[in-house]
Amino acid sequence: MKLREDQSTSINIYLIRAIREWAMDNGLTPQLLVDANVEGVAVPVQYVEDGKVVLNVDDQAVRSLEFSDEWISFSARFRGVSYAIDLPIQSILAIFSRETHQGIYFQQSVDDYSGENTNAEVEPVSAIENHKSITNEQQSALTRRHLRLVE
Repeated sequence: MKLREDQSTSINIYLIRAIREWAMDNGLTPQLLVDANVEGVAVPVQYVEDGKVVLNVDDQAVRSLEFSDEWISFSARFRGVSYAIDLPIQSILAIFSRETHQGIYFQQSVDDYSGENTNAEVEPVSAIENHKSITNEQQSALTRRHLRLVE
C-alpha cells in the first residue's frame, strides 16, 4: 500500500535527529533556530529576539528530550532556571553546529535571509532537498541576524 503525500511523515524530523546526532558524534554543539511565533511554541520569551530563539540541544544541555512526528519537547536551563520547551516541527528553521554553522537551514529561513519570496502555504523543505546552498559568509550573517546564543 502506497502512502499518499499528505499522509506521509515530514522528512524534517528525520533530518533534525540526524544532524543533531552527527554534531554530537563530532564533538560539536547542536543548536536549533526556532520561529517563536509559530502556534504551540513554548520557550522563555525573554530569550526571543526578532521572533526567533536559538536552543542548544546537546545531551549535556537538555533533559527528557523527546522527538515525535510533530513535536520536540525537553527541559532546559536558562541562567539557572529550568523551563519546559515545546516545539512544533514546523517552528524549526534550522539545525546546525554552533562551532561550524554546518547543518540544514530549512527553505523558509534561507529565503528569509536571501530576500526571496516564498509561498506561505508551502511547508518548508530543507535547503539540501532543493540543492540550494548558502555560503559560509551568508550562514554567518544569518546566524548573527537571527540567533541569540543560549547556553
